[in-house]
Amino acid sequence: MIVRRLRILVSLLATGAGFALAAEPHAAREFFAAYCGKCHGPEKQKGERRFDQLPAAVTRIDHLVEFQDIIDQLNLGEMPPAGERQPGPDEVRAVVAQLTQQVAAGRARFASTGGRTVLRRLNRREYLNTVGDLFGLNMLMFDPTTRFPRDQMVQHMDNLGDVLKTSGHLLDQYIEAADAVVEKALGQPPPPAPRTWRFTENFQQQPELRHSHARVHNFRYLCLYEGLHSEMHEGAYGPLLAFSEGVPADGWYEIRVLAEAKNRRNPYDPRLFGYDPEAPFRLGVVPGNARVGPLHHEQPIEPRLGEATVPDGPPGWLTFRVWLDRGFTPRFTFPNGPLAVRQNWNRILRQYSTTFPAEVRQTTGIVEARVVVQRHGQIPHIRIHEVEIRGPLDAPTPAAAQRDVLGEEPFSPGRTREVLAAFATRAYRRPARADEVDRLEAVVNRRRTEGRASQEALRDGLKAVLCSPAFLYLADPSREEDLDPDRRLSAHALATRLSYFLWSTMPDADLIRAADSGQLLQPAVLLAQARRLLASPRSDAFVNGLIDSWLNLRALGDMPPDRAAFPAYYAQDLQAAMKRETQLFTRDLLDRNEPVARFLDADHTFANRPLARLYGVPDAVPAEAAHEFRRITFASPQRGGLLGHGSVLTVSANGVETSPVIRGVWLLENILGSPPAPPPDNVPPIDPDVRGAKSMREILGKHRDNPSCYECHRKIDPLGFALENFDPIGGWRRNYPNNLPVDASGELPNGQRFSDISGLKRLLVERKEQFARSLTERLLAHACGRRVEPLDRAAIDEILAATRAHGHRFRDLIEEVVLSPLFRNP
Repeated sequence: MIVRRLRILVSLLATGAGFALAAEPHAAREFFAAYCGKCHGPEKQKGERRFDQLPAAVTRIDHLVEFQDIIDQLNLGEMPPAGERQPGPDEVRAVVAQLTQQVAAGRARFASTGGRTVLRRLNRREYLNTVGDLFGLNMLMFDPTTRFPRDQMVQHMDNLGDVLKTSGHLLDQYIEAADAVVEKALGQPPPPAPRTWRFTENFQQQPELRHSHARVHNFRYLCLYEGLHSEMHEGAYGPLLAFSEGVPADGWYEIRVLAEAKNRRNPYDPRLFGYDPEAPFRLGVVPGNARVGPLHHEQPIEPRLGEATVPDGPPGWLTFRVWLDRGFTPRFTFPNGPLAVRQNWNRILRQYSTTFPAEVRQTTGIVEARVVVQRHGQIPHIRIHEVEIRGPLDAPTPAAAQRDVLGEEPFSPGRTREVLAAFATRAYRRPARADEVDRLEAVVNRRRTEGRASQEALRDGLKAVLCSPAFLYLADPSREEDLDPDRRLSAHALATRLSYFLWSTMPDADLIRAADSGQLLQPAVLLAQARRLLASPRSDAFVNGLIDSWLNLRALGDMPPDRAAFPAYYAQDLQAAMKRETQLFTRDLLDRNEPVARFLDADHTFANRPLARLYGVPDAVPAEAAHEFRRITFASPQRGGLLGHGSVLTVSANGVETSPVIRGVWLLENILGSPPAPPPDNVPPIDPDVRGAKSMREILGKHRDNPSCYECHRKIDPLGFALENFDPIGGWRRNYPNNLPVDASGELPNGQRFSDISGLKRLLVERKEQFARSLTERLLAHACGRRVEPLDRAAIDEILAATRAHGHRFRDLIEEVVLSPLFRNP
């Protein structure tokens, strides 16, 4: 099909086929000569554009791109730029109408040559979700993709088919992963009967604490001294070393902990610890695997399994119900604990020496300082007295994974083909063909002839399914079973696209039934299924995947803020809070079906107490509920909307200082959908300089004096300047670190001016059509797994027209994307 499209395009180029300008072919050229020739003529070509040589006919697809860009710039009032001779409104309307007619004709002519989805494989997160659902596995602690190469990305997107390559190394890893998945699902022994383990003494921890805990407590307690984001952990994890072998089987376990909060309020300077002394201590549970590494260190797989408040006062029992995989052991954490306790043993002893007995005030060295401060000081910590573990609980028999694959009846060799066909149909997300089942059955038979037991041979057949292109790849336009008689996506291919768009996993039984009956091809049924999927909590996968790709939040933490300048980012776990804020905010706009302009000018957000403190409203979340995310409303328009989110402001900074260029480019790419061209090779990059007396505005002003830089930076810099009141983690500031005042004013290319971020947001809301178009393009790319192409413009126009009356409400946009021909066609 790709070859056929190329042949069509080549034939068009060879014959010079095209469409002449509308009624007055010279009107556009006269307009360009009068108003654009100074910057885009024979002597100067800003942005590498020369309008005196524009074609009179559309002979290539890139002509459509060029003409559409001119139309957009004229409609936005950005061309000609402020300060140059300006055309009258009637002149602009006439030229826009003429160019629009030519663009529409060109789209119609080239419609058959592009705009189709390329073959796309599952990305890593989709693979994990799919094998989990296919086998009914809990994937919290099981990741068979750890050795997969990183998914290639373009425009921050991890699901574009043309860049998701399949290397020889990845093929090898698919085989290894298939083996691990099938063996975990079907190779496990029956779960043992529940039992209880109790730990009341000999709580040894990491080597650095053994000397002091032996002398002070005789290992009577398990003590947590800090949160998880210190550079050198000391008491961040409380492992049960006597239970390092872990639980005997996958399953649910009840964990009871007798714990107390010690010295939450103390006489020491709060800046030593970085935590909020008004907030009650929180005890967390994460898994640990002694085969991976020391249990007192961070491990690659340690999801938060549970968390609870430790009340002040005498020790009290806390109960957690958590999932643990075989071989994993629970470890206890202090989510809102102090930061960098290792640095404080000697510091407390020196700064508060008069509070210690006279005979120990001269103690030197960290080893003995630990003993003195733990025995005589008031170091804040959580003290665990006793731990009880019971399980596995409610273990299904047979295991859920075995039941999902083998069915309710016991397996026998005579059921081999039945089991393979049923499994392949679920894995391929469509009815498996007889020849496909024949090949799988041949694999099983060959294994039997080699001496394998029947169930072992069957497992090899299931592994072959997981290595099949029909499993690893989504709808293939070259497969007849993926198309309906009208060459659109078949019902099963459409179900697959819908499910991976909104759930990032395989279709569920309800969606498959709609595909089996063929009713999913009816727009009303397709819309009803989309609404059902969006209403499910599982659509959080859509929200999370969208903001990771659209806003580049997948890169949050890639350039971590400076620890010395921004300790709260680590002490208060702000990175996780920031991302959660944007997830909840996006989810709320989806559930309420708000106009997408609310992404820009909402007066509210969702924050826990540490994030509310960063935003200057700590009392919006009470201390006793510091960990909870609550909807808070801002009195000032400076903070509301995405441009006030810590996640956006952090990911668009460099970790040390802000750059108007980086943030301006981020806005152009992700909010306005008009990324600037890459800088010329001979132009040096700009790095923030806060050491001298010059401001960034002055530095960039000189940069714009370079003619090669002016055209892009007149668009980039004003947007970035508007965000300069936000520091690298999103805190509000009026001055730079060198005490120079922040000037957040700017002027857009069309002459509109603003004085700060509030003014810019008002101007952006005026461009809500442009923002809605940009978001729609991202939604389409995310939904179809391919880049948006110039020929998609007409379909995007139809989506926007269908949602315009109600202000382009968010859920309406998603639904119209699902109903669009682009989504339903291969």
